[in-house]
Amino acid sequence: MMATSYNAKEEDGHHSGASSHGAAGVVKSKKPDNTAFKQQRLPAWQPILTAGTVLPAFFVIGLIFIPIGIGLYVSSNNIKEFEIDYTGVDISNPCYSCAKNFSWNSTTPCVCSMNFTLEQPFESNVFMYYGLSNFYQNHRRYVKSRDDSQLNGDQSALKNPSKECEPYRTSDGLPIAPCGAIANSLFNDTLELYHIDSNNTRNTIPLVKKGIAWWTDKHVKFRNPGENLTAAFQGTNKPVNWRKPVYELDPSDPDNNGFINEDFIVWMRTAALPTFRKLYRIIQKKSNTTPTLPSGKYVLEITYNYPVLSFDGRKRMILSTISWMGGKNPFLGIAYITVGSICFFLGVVLLIIHHKYDTRSNSADIPN
Repeated sequence: MMATSYNAKEEDGHHSGASSHGAAGVVKSKKPDNTAFKQQRLPAWQPILTAGTVLPAFFVIGLIFIPIGIGLYVSSNNIKEFEIDYTGVDISNPCYSCAKNFSWNSTTPCVCSMNFTLEQPFESNVFMYYGLSNFYQNHRRYVKSRDDSQLNGDQSALKNPSKECEPYRTSDGLPIAPCGAIANSLFNDTLELYHIDSNNTRNTIPLVKKGIAWWTDKHVKFRNPGENLTAAFQGTNKPVNWRKPVYELDPSDPDNNGFINEDFIVWMRTAALPTFRKLYRIIQKKSNTTPTLPSGKYVLEITYNYPVLSFDGRKRMILSTISWMGGKNPFLGIAYITVGSICFFLGVVLLIIHHKYDTRSNSADIPN
């Protein structure tokens, strides 16, 4: 019988004998290198999950998350909020005639008033928002339709806007400033608030228009192309749907005019959802003895400039206070309570299963 010998090198592709084709015919080995990484010998932590480690983790998460969630939920519910819809869809709405007859081409503004009553006073600073529904600011082409260099005061971008602004890049042969669909659709309703006292007299509620935009937007992202705005914007045209150029947004205050106008800056920060609200004005508290907005009758006077019925949109005015966590939003509290409750419930279930079905002997003796 002929004996055969096992050659590991030959199995790997390394032949001990000379090949008829010489060195070029040697087959290379596919075996990985003998290293810790390629041979998977690196040190690793492989935890063994036992009831003693898993159950306390579930209970700790539950006991931490549930109180935090309750605190967040209670804090959110303590925020006072009042909302009024002034779209004018219903014929009984005072703004019905404005909504029905107004369009972007209208030259005469339409004014309507809505009466409402605050049952409870608003004690601290009150934030006035305008809200829009069914308005998709998150559409890809809409979000891209802007020129950040132009908004930052770049002279070359002012006269030669980005092609992303099409079809709102030029108008009548002149570059549009600010260009793009976002700027062209700027919200331009004017809201004024009045309090009706016991003598049935209208008292104007002072609305602060500065301090509503992010500091970084106001001082970093948005800049005017020069000090003299009329001269700086010479040779440009206003957006198609605007009634006046950008350097006349707030002629009374040079620090709130042009690209650094705070209403404009707030609008240019696009919303993520089709139903959103944006800060419009701030009603500041004057003294500690009187509420910012006492309970009673109020009148909201609207200069109706923004048509929304063409896309089945809705418009709202919202009055709200804030807390340490911001505006009214119960979702975060509900999320914490839900996660904590699930973890606590799973901990109880696993504890019962562990005690009922754990039949392992505590003795170290090997059973027969």
